[in-house]
Amino acid sequence: MRSIPFREALREAMSEEMRRDERVLLMGEEVAEYNGAYKVSQGMLAEFGAKRIIDTPISELGFTAVAVGAAQNGLRPIVEFMTWNFAVLPLDQILNTASKMLAMSGGQIGCPIVMRGPNGSAGQLGAQHSTAFESYLANIPGIKVVSPSNGYDAKGLLKQAIRYEEDPVMFLESEVMYGDKSDVPDEEYYIPLGKADVKKVGRDITIVSYNKMMKVALGAAAELEKEGISAEVVDLRTIRPLDWMTVLESVKKTNRLVIIEEQWPFASVSSELSYRIQKEGFDYLDAPIRRITSADAPMHYAPNLAALAIPDVARSVSLVKELMQQ
Repeated sequence: MRSIPFREALREAMSEEMRRDERVLLMGEEVAEYNGAYKVSQGMLAEFGAKRIIDTPISELGFTAVAVGAAQNGLRPIVEFMTWNFAVLPLDQILNTASKMLAMSGGQIGCPIVMRGPNGSAGQLGAQHSTAFESYLANIPGIKVVSPSNGYDAKGLLKQAIRYEEDPVMFLESEVMYGDKSDVPDEEYYIPLGKADVKKVGRDITIVSYNKMMKVALGAAAELEKEGISAEVVDLRTIRPLDWMTVLESVKKTNRLVIIEEQWPFASVSSELSYRIQKEGFDYLDAPIRRITSADAPMHYAPNLAALAIPDVARSVSLVKELMQQ
């Protein structure tokens, strides 16, 4: 077991799969000569060469289209976006080609491709670089959406996506997590997509989150523990398929649910999860399902306003305590 940064866990996942399968390649802006905008692909050009670690022009629609075509013709590309905000440009390829071709071809043409990069806010980057895309992408049939919170999960989920998934996989990371360290085993491992993970066992309330908001969820649980409130914390890990059954089993025990996420509130991941839990677990709920999301507005550049827009530990603790009184 080794403690390594999130970016290194991602690099190991890609490198291990590239050594195993020569069909796997990585392409994107600055992934080769510059070692990646966030140094995720550091050293990979030297090992795999320019035919498999490919620097692209600043043209997301163009190089995503090339990768989708490559996937449909037998390769297994990984596309790195410098930020998922830039993936709005190739949304045509994601929505109209990658996600639909298997159905439109009657099962004859698949698209085993992984698209990955940082997602959501990361400090003072302004509104155009701060959108969280989980709910956008999860609304598309035919693709899978992964949003890990730590390096251990990220490596296992990314290896699974590259090696075994025949559907397009959207892999959402976070700039503010790339330096976070996690314990990662020396031996090879894979984590199946579509399976949530209970990160902390509790008895009084269930807190659900994913990606970097798991820091808020676990931080809130630690503060609540000091006041005698035992929170069970569930990390969704995969947004589509959504493992709401694991959440339901937790709610059957705790009878209360709070969801913390970075999405805007309207038609968010918490909206879908709340629907599922109230529909299938209404009799187990002792209080309404509550949630904390980002503010329903474009992200501000000013750090004080950005802090107000994103869920934090203090507000999460306050909401849980309020719910415990109901």
